[in-house]
Amino acid sequence: MFPTNLTAVLTGASRSQLHRWNSTGLLVPELATKPRLLYSFRDVVALRTVVRLRSETSLQKVRKAFARMPTLDLTEHPSRYGFGTDGNTIVVADNDGNTIDLVANPGQYHILSLADIFESFRTNRGDTVVDFLHPREHLEIRAGRLGGWPTIAATRIPYDTIADLVSDGEVPLGDVNYFYPGVDADAAADALDFHMAVRSVA
Repeated sequence: MFPTNLTAVLTGASRSQLHRWNSTGLLVPELATKPRLLYSFRDVVALRTVVRLRSETSLQKVRKAFARMPTLDLTEHPSRYGFGTDGNTIVVADNDGNTIDLVANPGQYHILSLADIFESFRTNRGDTVVDFLHPREHLEIRAGRLGGWPTIAATRIPYDTIADLVSDGEVPLGDVNYFYPGVDADAAADALDFHMAVRSVA
């Protein structure tokens, strides 16, 4: 389960956007909407797609494209499809490899692969969205590991476990490996830095 602050950091969407997109139905979290929004791993992937598309075209076109999908029998979770835009329209590649224009006026477009969605990119506001699989050099996200929760690279240790250990300063970064062998000071620093980024989301 991904709460809104972690989802915001991993997708580039602000908390207010996440709440607005939930209330308008653009992307409603699969896991919970009350008492708070809780997103699934595939919700986070779909939200990265929305933010990436939004960096190249208008939100109105993104909304229109997503609203039109069910009428074209594209009813699977949005994370299952490949999307592309030429800035004027949005297309989707279905599971049979067909490309369907969801808005109008098709042009030259590149279907975004998962690699495109996962790599770091800039939002329409100019903010940098973290690399999804490696939000920090020593952190990684794997769908099959802890449900996609960010961990110390090559371990099953959640980033926030390490951040909580060092955040009050009682345990120096260099001493983390006494508690968690294999977690060095650089990994602990990345965990703390990412934790602070997540906590700073307004």
